[in-house]
Amino acid sequence: MKRISTGVPGLDQMLSGGLIANRAYLVKGGPGLGKTTISIQFLMDGVKNGEDVLYITLEEPLNMIIEDMKPLGFNLENPLFHGIDATPISKKTYIFDAAYYEEFAESFEKFVQAVEKKLEEHMISRAAVDPITMVRLTTHNELEYRRLFIGLLKVFAKYHTTVLITSDISGDARCGVEDYLSSGVIELKRYNTGGKTVKGIQILKFRGSMFDEDVRPYTFTNAGVMVYASESLYNR
Repeated sequence: MKRISTGVPGLDQMLSGGLIANRAYLVKGGPGLGKTTISIQFLMDGVKNGEDVLYITLEEPLNMIIEDMKPLGFNLENPLFHGIDATPISKKTYIFDAAYYEEFAESFEKFVQAVEKKLEEHMISRAAVDPITMVRLTTHNELEYRRLFIGLLKVFAKYHTTVLITSDISGDARCGVEDYLSSGVIELKRYNTGGKTVKGIQILKFRGSMFDEDVRPYTFTNAGVMVYASESLYNR
């Protein structure tokens, strides 16, 4: 099985060498824990290797993501980086050549068609959907959401794309369809230990591979997220 790097120092070690290619993975956790940053690191690792990648934003406008990632050294205007801005804004606008707006809430089928078109045109090897929570919030019921989510996964599988899907639903909530259908689940949480709050990362599921089940501390650096894969969260 082919392995690919997450682009996050320490996380590949927890995954016994990286993600298994051509599968879908869920990264979930509360706001401000680094889900978007991890997604971008994963994609930019592909860009570094000469791969075409696709970032799909459903919450924060793409132009803001581009600006936020510049201080970390990530140039999202690289021609290998392609974007779809499906944020719920009222006016259709072009942000840069590799990105365009799709009115996601109006027609999910149209949105999936836009994703498939990008995958086909550019032979996308890696993708990120950030966050899938917006799909859940705009569907009428769980059955409809399950159908839409499975449909999206089938498109990525058709083009042999490795995809990270983020979710704002924390581990305190019940497991959703994303947890069951994804090949792996990575959770980000805040913990109170020794009178201070620290951030921890845990792999809850990783099909087809051994993995580190312990909660490991991580932090934000000037180059993105870094995981301390050899440290215990409670001994920091």
